[in-house]
Order: sequence, then C-alpha cells, then structure tokens
Amino acid sequence: MNPTEIQAIKNRFGIIGTSPALNHAINVAVQVAATDLTVLITGESGSGKESFSKIIHSISSRKHGSFIAINCGAIPEGTIDSEFFGHEKGAFTGALDSRKGYFETTNGGTIFLDEVGEMPLGTQSRLLRVLENGEYIRVGSSKVLKTNVRVVAATNVNLLEAVNNGRFREDLYYRLNTVPIYVPPLRERGEDVLLLFRKFTNDFSEKYRTKAVRLDVDARELLMRYEFPGNIRQLKNIAEQITILETDKDLPINGATLNNYLNPLQPSSRKGLVPLRQGDDSSTSFSERELLYKVLFDMRRDMTELKKLVRNVLENEKYGGDILKDHQELFSSINNPEPVVSAPTSEPTRLLTPPQQTRTVDLDRYSDERVEIEDVLHVAAEEESLSLEDKEKEMIIKALRKNNNKRKYAASALGISERTLYRKIKQYDIEE
Repeated sequence: MNPTEIQAIKNRFGIIGTSPALNHAINVAVQVAATDLTVLITGESGSGKESFSKIIHSISSRKHGSFIAINCGAIPEGTIDSEFFGHEKGAFTGALDSRKGYFETTNGGTIFLDEVGEMPLGTQSRLLRVLENGEYIRVGSSKVLKTNVRVVAATNVNLLEAVNNGRFREDLYYRLNTVPIYVPPLRERGEDVLLLFRKFTNDFSEKYRTKAVRLDVDARELLMRYEFPGNIRQLKNIAEQITILETDKDLPINGATLNNYLNPLQPSSRKGLVPLRQGDDSSTSFSERELLYKVLFDMRRDMTELKKLVRNVLENEKYGGDILKDHQELFSSINNPEPVVSAPTSEPTRLLTPPQQTRTVDLDRYSDERVEIEDVLHVAAEEESLSLEDKEKEMIIKALRKNNNKRKYAASALGISERTLYRKIKQYDIEE
C-alpha cells in the first residue's frame, strides 16, 4: 500500500502515528482482510490490538456480517463452552432453555478472541475443530452444527512459551498463527508518543472546556524516553490528568511537572510479551492453604451458632432444662471469643478476621465437637416426638412472624447470625 492509502485507513479507524512498525502492521491487516485466513495479533496490553481486528473485518467481504469481540479471560471456565457454542435445555443446572452461542449467532461474520492465551484447554480443542472444518456441538447435544465464521485472535502473552509449558495447544497455536500481526508497543513508536499526547490533550481540552496543554523541550524528551508499560491507555490517562489538574496553561508544562505524573506510575522493566501465568507458584499454594484455614474457622463459627440455636430450643421445651444440665460442658464455650485462624508461621500471613486472641486450630477438637452436637440432637429427638429439625423450623417461623419477617431482628431473637438464618430458611423451604 502507498502512504496515501495507509493514511486513509488511519483516518477511518482513528489511528495516530507514523512509525514504520505501525505502518507495516496496518499494511498486513489490509492485505489479509480480503482473505478468510485466521489472524493472530500479538502485542502488549493497551497497544491497540482490537483496532486491527476491526480493520480486518470492516474491509473484508464479511463487513455486512456480525462482528463480536470476546475477552476469553473474562469468561468463567465453567461457562465458556456454553458462551461459545451454545447449550441445550437441561444440559446443566440453570439451563432452562436452549441457547445459541457466539459461533452460531455470528455465522457469516467475524469473531475477535481477545486474550486467547487465557482460554481453557478443553475449549481450545473445540475451537480447533471449528477452525479446521467449521463444526461444533452445543453443550448437552450430540448434533453436529456448521458455522462460517472468521476468527481473529489476539494475545499479550508469549504463546510459544505457553505451548512449551503445556498451557496452550501447539496445533491450535499454528492454526491461529496463519498470518501474524505484531502491534508495536508505544515505546517503539518514536515520535508517535508526542502525536498521541497532543491528540489526547486537545480532545480533553474540548471536553472540559479549557486550554490545551503544551510541553516544553525537556518535557517532550522525557515523554519519549518513558517506557509506558500501559502503552496508549496509560498515555491517555496521563493526558487527561494533566489537562484537569494543571490550571495554569499559559506556560508550557516542563519536565519536572511532567515527571510528577510519570513517577508515581512506577514503570515496569519488562519488555515484550508477558509469560502466561502458571498455576503452581507459591502464592497460589499459599492461597489454597489460607482458604482451608478459613473453611475450618467457618466450621467453628457455624458450630457455635448451632449450639446457640439448640440451647434456645431446649430452654423453651419441657425437658430441655434437664438436657442442658446434663450437657452443660457442651455449651460452656458459646460465650467465649472465637479464635483467629492463622496460616503457618513459615509463610507471610494476614489475619482472616479482626485481631483477637490468636491460637492454633485443633482439628481433633472440631471432630469432638461434631460428635457432641450429634449426641445432643439424638437425645433431643428421643425426648420429644418431633425431630429437632421440626422444632428448629417452628422456632424460626415463630421468630419471623413475631418480627414481621425481618430477618435481622429474627436472627437476633434466635441468637444466630443473619447469614445462618438465611441458610436455614432455604434449607427448610420456609415461606416468608
């Protein structure tokens, strides 16, 4: 393409810059748009990868079809197959009706898969089948469906490294990477930084009805030396901050003033694509251990609340006093402060609850308390014709009616938390 045609594309899609790397990326996008080849756009976060997917779609033969941009990293792993390929009624809990997926609704158009490196391995294999022969199957179905969709993918992670680590399918990588487009980061685009900064500040000055910001020589040089780990998105934020916060715009912004907006951002020292995050690092392992401690603490708290509820029930029953007397040691800890659960001292720790008296969790104690609770429930069931569950349900209903179905006050009257009351209402299917 000649410079005039490239500039026309830039004007149409709002792309600012004259760097050779940017022009080359635009040239490749325009050339591949006329085909149905799969394209993989690589580049750092905030470098403008989605703009290239729109260029490819808008000047292709599919321009009158649908275009949809999907962030693969933002869709939960449990629902991504349904989102992509649809599902049948009853395929899983909550699937009350059949649903079309993106590959069905976008038939004849273009799908932009952003952050494709975050896609689960199971979904990767299904995507590969779509790319190879246009076939897919809805979740919960055995019927093979066909689609004619062009896929443009993008990533800011190193997919080759992900392939070597077993986090991304090698065959899918080469299938997506039919035509690669590299979008250069802002630090590799030279004076494009100044052009973009001027564009952003002019736009914000019109928006906020103020004078446009000007930079002196030192500030311009500083701006061009800065690495911009957040790329265009970061530069835009800086331009907006300066436009709003710098009230004296009669004089140009100097290097010292501009440095105040750059230094707090703590630029990263990384270069190029980031590695795909791993699932077996120490921080993840620590989080799992911490979660286990929290679950154990919640068990301790729920048992205490159950004790309170049992005591309240027994206090209102004919033989409840005798039962309480016989098992008074079981209820002696109700009014004691609950322990704070801490992680092992060999790891960096943080409290999971507000600071209180700290002691180590005794797993045997939880087992003993569960046995004791079961014994009390068994005694109560033998003493009365109705089960403890029926008594508990009856007491909850009475408390709700007495407090006009206000859970907060009903829970207070029962001596349990509002969360436990809500769980009991669901458990016993109580109509409020």
